[in-house]
Amino acid sequence: MRERSAVGDAVRVLEGEVGDGVDAEGAWRAFLRFGRRLFDVPDTPESDGLLFQYGTYAFDGPPAFTLDLVRQFEIVDGDGEYDHYVQVRCELRYESAPALEALRAFDSWFFHGAGDDLDEWAARLTELPVWRALRSFGPVGVRVYQERV
Repeated sequence: MRERSAVGDAVRVLEGEVGDGVDAEGAWRAFLRFGRRLFDVPDTPESDGLLFQYGTYAFDGPPAFTLDLVRQFEIVDGDGEYDHYVQVRCELRYESAPALEALRAFDSWFFHGAGDDLDEWAARLTELPVWRALRSFGPVGVRVYQERV
């Protein structure tokens, strides 16, 4: 049986995988390596999920195209009951551009323990037109962080 890492170490693990000076495809490869790591989570189908999403948003400033790679962990209380989620994110932001805005918004989830295959999920996403579009642009910001949701 493979050893499982503590959820509290997840953001540090993702930071180590992503490194510096990454582009979208490099971040995706790093995120998939991170996604294959096992973490100590409850034994339920949706306790460890990966989210791939993108779109143009204006959360904290002017509109920006954002590629957001998220791993979500369920956290339980002392009785084993749901308490909250922790999301560990790799967010790549791009200046708004017509070619990126034309992609609109998209999201796709994968859950460890739900019977799906991670490599098949990743292969489907790798075929999306977003990858061709992003090759023409460099991110203006890359941020790896953790938040409680």
